[in-house]
Amino acid sequence: MDSRLEANRRNWNERTPVHAASTFYDVPSFKAGRITLHDIERREVGDVAGKSLLHMQCHFGMDTMSWTRLGAEAVGVDFSSEAIALARALSGELELPTRFVECNVYDLPGVLDEQFDVVYTAMGVLCWLPDLTAWANVIARFVKPGGMFYLFDSHPLLMVFEPQGSAEGEPGIKDLRVTYPYFPNVEGIRFEGGEPSYAGSQPIAAESYEWCHSVAEVIAAVQDAGLVLEFLHEFPVNCYQAFPGMRQGADGWWRFPDPQNLLPQTFSLRARKPASAE
Repeated sequence: MDSRLEANRRNWNERTPVHAASTFYDVPSFKAGRITLHDIERREVGDVAGKSLLHMQCHFGMDTMSWTRLGAEAVGVDFSSEAIALARALSGELELPTRFVECNVYDLPGVLDEQFDVVYTAMGVLCWLPDLTAWANVIARFVKPGGMFYLFDSHPLLMVFEPQGSAEGEPGIKDLRVTYPYFPNVEGIRFEGGEPSYAGSQPIAAESYEWCHSVAEVIAAVQDAGLVLEFLHEFPVNCYQAFPGMRQGADGWWRFPDPQNLLPQTFSLRARKPASAE
C-alpha cells in the first residue's frame, strides 16, 4: 500500500472507537432502528429493495446497514481493520445480513468478484483518494451493465476554505479564507496528528494525507471510465457544522444564516453503465 494510504489507514483505525462513542454518529439510535442516510441520498438513489449495492469507503458501516434496512443486498468496503471489525460486530448484533470487506478500494478487484446494481459512496470520500482515474475504473468494474454509480460528498469548492481566527459579529461566509488548492494535487497535503477529527473530542495522534479534486476532475474520471453522467447537483447545505456560524435547521441540514447561502457545500453525481457494456 502507498505509504500515505497506510498512514491514513492508521489514522482511521484510531478514529473508529472515538467516532463510535460520539454523539455525531449516535450509535444507540442506530441500534434502535434509525436510518442514517440523508433525504437527498435516498431520493436520488431511489428504491433499492431487492437490489445489490456496494458501498465504497463505508467506515463502520451504519450507512451500509441502513441500505440493508431499506431492502438492499448490501456490501460495505473499507481499509480500516478497526472499522470493519466494528461493522461486522454491529451487523451481527442487529442480525442484519450486510457483508463487509476489509480492503483498500484500489485493490478491491483482486478481492471481490461481483457486480452490483448500485455502487454508492458518500461524505468525506474523495479527499482520501490520490488517484481518481484509478478509483473511477474500480467503480466501473463493479457496476452491472445498466446499473448506477452514485456519489454524494462535500463540494470541492468548499474544501479550499478555513475559518479565520476572529471576526466581528456572527461568523459567516465573510470569515472564510482560501487555504487549500482547488485543483488536483498529486502529492497530497500532510496533516500532523494531535487534533480531534470531525466527530468526538479526543485528539487523533496519527498523521494523515488528503488530496484536492476539482468538479471537472471528478466528472472526467467517471466519464473516462465508461460511465454515462445522468446528473450533477449542488446544494447549499451540509450534514455537519463545517464552519463556525453555521446553524442546523429543522430538516437536519447545516447552513450559513440567510442570506449567506452563497457557496455550494455538498454535491451529488449519478452515472450509469450502458446496458450493452461488457
